[in-house]
Amino acid sequence: MSSKKIITERNLELSKDIDKRRIPQHIAIIMDGNGRWATKKGLPRSFGHNKGVNVLKEIITASKNLGCRVLTVFAFSTENWTRPSKEVDYLINLFGNVLRKEIEEIHSESIKIKFIGDLSPFPETLKSILQRAESLTQNNQDFILNVCVNYGGRQEIVKAAKEIALKSFTGEIKASEVNEELFNSELLTKGVNDPELLIRTSGEKRISNFLLWQLAYSEIYITDVLWPDFNEVEFLKAIIDYQSRNRRFGGIESLSNESFEDSYCS
Repeated sequence: MSSKKIITERNLELSKDIDKRRIPQHIAIIMDGNGRWATKKGLPRSFGHNKGVNVLKEIITASKNLGCRVLTVFAFSTENWTRPSKEVDYLINLFGNVLRKEIEEIHSESIKIKFIGDLSPFPETLKSILQRAESLTQNNQDFILNVCVNYGGRQEIVKAAKEIALKSFTGEIKASEVNEELFNSELLTKGVNDPELLIRTSGEKRISNFLLWQLAYSEIYITDVLWPDFNEVEFLKAIIDYQSRNRRFGGIESLSNESFEDSYCS
């Protein structure tokens, strides 16, 4: 039996365990492990990044088919500039090449794409490609793909704080009016609900300056699988794990036929 057929059968098997009424509407992913995947195979790190693009395409389709509405992926962090310049240049070129090749298909699938982060350091050619992609897909309604590039969670929070401080200084708002809703309106993800689920590949147990505000109550799923080996089967495992959890948001599970005192003292 071919490996592709085995994966398809495993997909069908796992799909039966998923409650379609409880699909997370917003999923965030830290796509980690491209370089390590390639190195383990004795290949240049660029091979891992290329393979990672194909995996992302598969996960976008799987997310959309499940009924998820928003997927936010960490593609390039503010810290990634410290990597060797050759790898950084490759990643920047890869962004442009992939978009030129894939944007029409993305648009045909009614996917709205948005790039979140500080785009100013990127070459004008790439910025033009990113802007065209956003403009082309801005009215699409079926699915939102947020791609975080040159993004940092702390930097986003500082930017929002500066915007609010400026509005307060100019009298546009009063300090007493500052609340979570107002702060949310200044974030780069404004207009989109926070992720219910964060997936991180490669086994690293940290969030790496990703969506620090938005992940406050997200369920976190960590897998040792490197991103280029991540696939729909692994994605469905994450969804099943998410659905096994009790999201209490700081509260407690409802207690049937017993009072708080009875439960506490038992």
